Amino acid sequence: MTLSLDHIVIAVQDLDAATADYAALGFTVIRGGEHADGVTGNVLVVFQDGSYLELIRFNRPEPGRRWSDVYHSAGEGFLDHALLPTDIAADVAAAQGRGLDIESPIPGGRIRPDGERLEWKTARSPSPDVPFLCGDVSPRRLRVQEGDAVRTQPNGVTGVASLVVAVRDVAESARRYAALLGAPEPAIADRDVGGSAARVAEFTLGGSGTRIVLAQPVDGASELGGILAERGQGPFSVAFRGPAPAALDRARSHGARLAVEGAAA
Repeated sequence: MTLSLDHIVIAVQDLDAATADYAALGFTVIRGGEHADGVTGNVLVVFQDGSYLELIRFNRPEPGRRWSDVYHSAGEGFLDHALLPTDIAADVAAAQGRGLDIESPIPGGRIRPDGERLEWKTARSPSPDVPFLCGDVSPRRLRVQEGDAVRTQPNGVTGVASLVVAVRDVAESARRYAALLGAPEPAIADRDVGGSAARVAEFTLGGSGTRIVLAQPVDGASELGGILAERGQGPFSVAFRGPAPAALDRARSHGARLAVEGAAA
């Protein structure tokens, strides 16, 4: 099984403000639409490697749903990340066979501003230390638009080089991630992660070669520890491939910790 990074979800309060702010950071932002359940709407930033950022707004609270609960308790910032399966039914069955508690696929969709209806299936584990899978029913090019006009970023970013995921138990999360990917469990090492001491395990996804770094904070008072306590397990930071290293203004990124690694990454 080859799973690649599909998208990273960031909660924002206002889509118009987020669109303007991400454009000011040098991104091309396109309108996504309203999800079929009416609870959320989104805009997208699509990269040349096929992955994208989903900036999502909640139209109303949905108590008991993790994304809504995190946003309404902790505010704007990262919510989740998704991988793209080859065949979602087969990939889920394989992961279940390896012992992962991932649920069977369920249908979803949204309507684009041009009226085009998109359909997909998602599969999730109850624990957000591992990503959900998002497999297309309608052609993926309708969900993730193609072409240089959409995927060329004025700031030169071409894709996601690495994603750090905050976890509570790196050994257990590495075991679960390996079960999802059908990959060997990596070695665990001590490392600095964005100024926070952490125990880490690293995977490299197929396709774009995005590095997934599972990071367990050593110190609960560190930024990594604080994010884990505030938002729970899930994305902590993203580094993009781009022309030159740079940290992006977190006020304009709506709480998401974003940086550019540079062309050599």
